Amino acid sequence: MRKVTFGGASSFDNHFARKDHSVDWLMWSDEAASMMKDYWKTIDTILMGRKTYEVGLKNSKGKGNPYRGIKSYVFSRTLQPAKNPGVEIISKNAAGFVRMLKGEEGKDICVMGGGDFAKTLFEADLIDEIGFNIHPVLLGSGIPIFYEMKRQIDLELLTCKPFKNGCVAVTYRVKHQANKI
Repeated sequence: MRKVTFGGASSFDNHFARKDHSVDWLMWSDEAASMMKDYWKTIDTILMGRKTYEVGLKNSKGKGNPYRGIKSYVFSRTLQPAKNPGVEIISKNAAGFVRMLKGEEGKDICVMGGGDFAKTLFEADLIDEIGFNIHPVLLGSGIPIFYEMKRQIDLELLTCKPFKNGCVAVTYRVKHQANKI
């Protein structure tokens, strides 16, 4: 079964970006670049919500799939079917669709951005791993990573690596409900 991962770069106070979607506070480094290069080799599918997709399109100047070469699914009730090759709009039953994807052959699956979308997948017990490059900054406000959920999600630490620039990369395994005693 394919693994579903969720993560990215975050501020210490639980934000992906400022309210205007800017990420000028990110402290990019060779260590982060190396970690991401290795990570991209493990996935062949990206899942994202509408807002993350629209930011990706803007950053790629509207030129098709923001993540070229990787099959991308956008979960939205309002977007029309995409005309971009490699992008498919899914408008119904996100949890059922992701459950089906997990059972297919392929590499791992990445949930890109979208804390609100990730909440849906967490509550359906579909995310297997969480990984973040935590930056030493308190933004005070912005786009949150984690939204209030209906239940507690227990985690097990897999890796913790400090970077020279003060960031810390952490990876956790999600303890699935079926595994609880």
